[in-house]
Amino acid sequence: MMCAWLGLATGAWAQASDDAATDPVTQLAQADKDLKAIRASLEDAETRDTLKTLSDRALEVQREADAAQTALQPRLEQLEFRISQLGAVADGEVEARELAQQRKTLNQERADIAGAIARAKLLSVDAKQLSTDIEKMRASQLSEELVRKVSSPLSPSLWRQFASDVPTDLQRLVILYRQGESALREAVRKHGWSTPLTGAALALLMFFPLRLWLRALGRRLAASERAPEGRLRRSGLAVWLMAVGTLLPGFAGVVLIGSLEAIGAIPPRLETTAFNFQVATFVAAFMAAVSAAVLMPKRPSWRLLTLDDDLAWRLRKYAWCAAALTWMSIMLVALNKAARTGQVTTVAVDGLMALTYMALIVAILVSLARMHRRQAEEAQAKLEAQGDQPAKPKANTRRSGWIVLARVAGNLVVTAAVIASLLGYLNLAMFVGQQLIWGAVVLMATSVLLKFVNDLAIWLLSPEGRIGQTVVLTTGLSAARMEQGGVLLSALLRIGVVMMAVVLLTGAFGNTNALLGGLDTLSKGITIGTTTLRPRDVLNAVLAFVVVWAVMQAFQRWLSDTYLPKTELDAGARNSISTVTRYLGIIAAVLWGLTALGIGFEKLALVVSALSVGIGFGLQAITQNFVSGLILLAERPVKIGDWVKLGDQEGDIRRINVRSTEIQVGDRSTLIVPNSELITKTVRNMTMGSVQGRIQIQFSVPLDTDVVTLRQIMLDTFAQHVAVLDEPAPSVFIDSINNGQIAINSFAYTSGPRAVYGVRSDLYFTLLQQFAAAGIALSSPTDIHLVRDPAPPREPDPPQ
Repeated sequence: MMCAWLGLATGAWAQASDDAATDPVTQLAQADKDLKAIRASLEDAETRDTLKTLSDRALEVQREADAAQTALQPRLEQLEFRISQLGAVADGEVEARELAQQRKTLNQERADIAGAIARAKLLSVDAKQLSTDIEKMRASQLSEELVRKVSSPLSPSLWRQFASDVPTDLQRLVILYRQGESALREAVRKHGWSTPLTGAALALLMFFPLRLWLRALGRRLAASERAPEGRLRRSGLAVWLMAVGTLLPGFAGVVLIGSLEAIGAIPPRLETTAFNFQVATFVAAFMAAVSAAVLMPKRPSWRLLTLDDDLAWRLRKYAWCAAALTWMSIMLVALNKAARTGQVTTVAVDGLMALTYMALIVAILVSLARMHRRQAEEAQAKLEAQGDQPAKPKANTRRSGWIVLARVAGNLVVTAAVIASLLGYLNLAMFVGQQLIWGAVVLMATSVLLKFVNDLAIWLLSPEGRIGQTVVLTTGLSAARMEQGGVLLSALLRIGVVMMAVVLLTGAFGNTNALLGGLDTLSKGITIGTTTLRPRDVLNAVLAFVVVWAVMQAFQRWLSDTYLPKTELDAGARNSISTVTRYLGIIAAVLWGLTALGIGFEKLALVVSALSVGIGFGLQAITQNFVSGLILLAERPVKIGDWVKLGDQEGDIRRINVRSTEIQVGDRSTLIVPNSELITKTVRNMTMGSVQGRIQIQFSVPLDTDVVTLRQIMLDTFAQHVAVLDEPAPSVFIDSINNGQIAINSFAYTSGPRAVYGVRSDLYFTLLQQFAAAGIALSSPTDIHLVRDPAPPREPDPPQ
């Protein structure tokens, strides 16, 4: 029992310590102490690496302060809710003692939490400002280092001093080596060789057989029928080669160093060197992998750039040299710091590395120039071999834009860097050479990734692809909408790739933490009024809108295609129900998305009330048509399929939207009528009460016409036409007798109003033939013209 009690007590103490560690107030106090420690350490910081560490710690303090503020905010809201539940004390009323004590306690807790939140906000601002100041200090130190002048590599005194310092620096390196060797022997004596040998074996396995096998596997998959069709094969293979060539060598270095650290075989002075070994391995592997993915020297058909085979092989060798040179430069700098070699040795080594970088870049530029010259000669030879046409003095060859830009920029930068190194600005020369090569590698990797994400997005949302067809069948989207989605997805992915490239390119200038701090601030959201829009909430809102909209689209499609056709409703009623369901689905998706965004219905009511003024003035016509459309869908005075007459236009109603109605008139054109016109004006619905069409034929005959024969001829003509209905029966009437003429009026009925025009024309042709055969004449209208006689000419006056 005592042991159990002690175990429970130990667990309780551990739980209490964990709660104390995770308490926001305690966390805030610790963050305040850390910020003060950073300020104190800032005075002794001399190197940019130390400043980088302090900047990272300042950003971590900012994150802790923001996390404490986020954790305390719900507590403050809960306390304010509890205080509001107590209500206000009326004037002259004495509150009960228990309630007064509870109110006092809650107010004190609220004041404490509010004060802690205020301290967290202030601490976050101070930490962010301190990180910004440190980044400025780093940038200032970088500028000072770049413009620092040392002895020129052409100076004989530099090399004499270097020769005299070499024995001392070699002795320091030997001491460093002996420290590492003794630490390794001591670790092996305690723990044995199993861990380091296992790590070395795994590193070799990852670097050689596994890396080569994965590269071959990617090539086989890209060339197989299982690979996607189109450009994604090439860009996907390039990205696969980049990933395999970067990660496996890098992780091999991590495994090797980790196996040595596991047994304590790395002395403290070599810990930074071991870390730089891992970084150098990743960087060099990345440079070699990018060149392999872009150049493809053994597979020209898979090459992403328009290069010939000879240049591809040359650039591949230069890329290996650049990777090896970068690895050596990182390790030499780390060893110089660890061994504490002399300044002269450091200057000499930096000078040699800078000149080596310049020689490598010059070799690359010369190879590019030779390729351009060779292409121009080949194009000129083709023109000369064409025959009779005289050859032009010089053929115009199409050159790749990035190659031309690289040549121009490289020539200028290399010339400036060589001059700077000869004048003694070795730091500037080495920095320029490293950044020129690193920038070229990053730009090549970025171009590959941009092509890959574009091909991937288009393939994923292609209407012809398997995934695209599944999305089309699930959501009912059109092919055009799917292609638009692919373009938008490609744009978003490209923005992400460009941002990553910016981070990689600006990392050497000392403002990476500022950029990451800005992104961290952006991830907290943008406050608009009392609402904070966070990227996570925006993503959730978009996801909620898409999910609800897709579900409502599927429901509407099931309703229109499966359920409603089984009912006794006509086509117009089914269309009204389907249209209303569609707009209800859109409203539901929008409301759900706004709720996921954190905008409640009470805020929506405020927004709607604020927009009501603008709707009343500027959107009055649109609102009127919208409400009229809802009335048409609900009351259905006209429906799809009705034959209506509106003014001098008549036709079939093809579609009823919320804003307007589409009417197809006789010439097959579409008449777009605002819904308010169908509600506020007189509309003649020819098919609302009955689907039959009525034919009316009117004419006049002389008074001596045999009307009995005429009536029989008309009834027989009506009966003989197949489109004239027997029920209701055709009828012939004498409408009037006036001015010696008999007015005849007759009616016949067809199956629909759309057939009236054609059937009436047929009846006219037949009746005119029958009347002519029977000798029945139709009356012509009397045209009376009153003509006044002209006045007689006036006789001339007699001469005087």
